[in-house]
Amino acid sequence: MSEALSLGERGRGSVSPNPLVGAVVIRDGNVVGRGWHARYGAAHAEVVALAEAGELARGATLYVTLEPCCVWGNTPPCTDAIVDADVREVVFALKDPNPDVCGRGLATLRRAGVAVRQGVLAEEAARANAGYLRSREVGLPSVLLKLALSLDGRVAPPPGGPRWTSSEASRALAHRMRGEADSVMVGVETVLSDDPLLTDRRPGAGAKQAARVILDTSLRTPLESRVVSTASEARTIIACGDRADEERESELRALGVDVWRFGATERGVDLDAVLRKLAAKGRLYVLAEGGPAVATELLREGLADRIAFFVCPVLYGASGGATLGQLPAELSTRRGLRAVRWREIGGDLLLEAEIDVGK
Repeated sequence: MSEALSLGERGRGSVSPNPLVGAVVIRDGNVVGRGWHARYGAAHAEVVALAEAGELARGATLYVTLEPCCVWGNTPPCTDAIVDADVREVVFALKDPNPDVCGRGLATLRRAGVAVRQGVLAEEAARANAGYLRSREVGLPSVLLKLALSLDGRVAPPPGGPRWTSSEASRALAHRMRGEADSVMVGVETVLSDDPLLTDRRPGAGAKQAARVILDTSLRTPLESRVVSTASEARTIIACGDRADEERESELRALGVDVWRFGATERGVDLDAVLRKLAAKGRLYVLAEGGPAVATELLREGLADRIAFFVCPVLYGASGGATLGQLPAELSTRRGLRAVRWREIGGDLLLEAEIDVGK
């Protein structure tokens, strides 16, 4: 199952709104077939693995990270392929929350005489498919909040300070995070101060880029900014308030930018509504890179379910940019974060954790 989970990861960034799925066929203790769902609309992991196994699938055990589908979609039901291959047993990690599949795939296989076990490495499988599960359960995408911090908790250097807080290796990993996301989100202040591209620019990165989402209540994003001038190369969405200037919207749309209007609060665009629309559009993994205001709102409203904080060996002091505003009290305790992991990246320390958001 661990290998199946690793195989499923190969589809990250390419399969949404479908889940990540990997599959392994075992015959007499040997792996005879491997497969993963490579991209949306392509063959499912089980079908790929069974095709590789061929006749060796007969009487074998199939390990798969998600309950096999039993309905027609872009491809035929996987349960049909499993039964036709005469697989003896199916072991899966996690039930599919899709109501058309949940429990029905399992029941279909058992009616056909296939032995079924479930729950193997379920926690790891749930973590891998956080966006798919969250969208099915509560209509929100999985939101990874990324920040680079000085040792004294500042997100921006003082005037005249270095351009980058994090190391080159950390920035390369941040580009990988963009490549694995469906959307990259920042606030307009980040656009105004940094004029970022927000694209994955690693050597060998694919042509597919995450959508760039700018939170901009009053449509202040400059027409000459890089996110606007490259809208034909990577989709650019500006989420604005319902009272934003219509003429400015027309100018942005003429340059290829999508403008989405939402209600606005005293703190800006309704973030919950923005994220729900992204999930409804099949964008299930959001990387939030925007500065302190966006980070605070995501954490305050329980909208971010994961964090990645790069803690860097620099000291900025009081003239550096502050990180976060007022947050819920539960985040101030050690119980506020779970599955906490530390690792060293190019001299920085990366803290990755999950947040029990209750949504």
